[in-house]
Amino acid sequence: MTLTFDKNVYGSLLVEIQPKVVETEEENEKYLEIIEKLMAEKNRTPEQDALLDLLVILVEKFEDEHYQLGGSTPQSILLHLIEARDFKQEDLIGVIGSRGVVSEVVNGKRGISKAQAKALGEFFHVSPELFI
Repeated sequence: MTLTFDKNVYGSLLVEIQPKVVETEEENEKYLEIIEKLMAEKNRTPEQDALLDLLVILVEKFEDEHYQLGGSTPQSILLHLIEARDFKQEDLIGVIGSRGVVSEVVNGKRGISKAQAKALGEFFHVSPELFI
């Protein structure tokens, strides 16, 4: 079912955001922030939904081209996300466990549990399936 929306309102959103093909990590982060804000909106309008769909497609295209995950392990994905976001192991304390647990997970001495995968997915704003 296709919802109708006000083209003028949608046009105003497009002028405000000025979406384009994502070419840099900074643009990707900017769009991720906008996506997060739109997703948090309790009463999104059809125009906001259309903008959200567009931004998700643009971010997915960029990430598919720049984040080759084929053959990656959950630990290597975690390491990549930590590095890409300029985080440290300490930033994961409380997200997936104590300092010791975080160290063991990051260093590959301990696997990532389903609960930890879910927490990491929420923390990094990615699918928990990446860590399973």
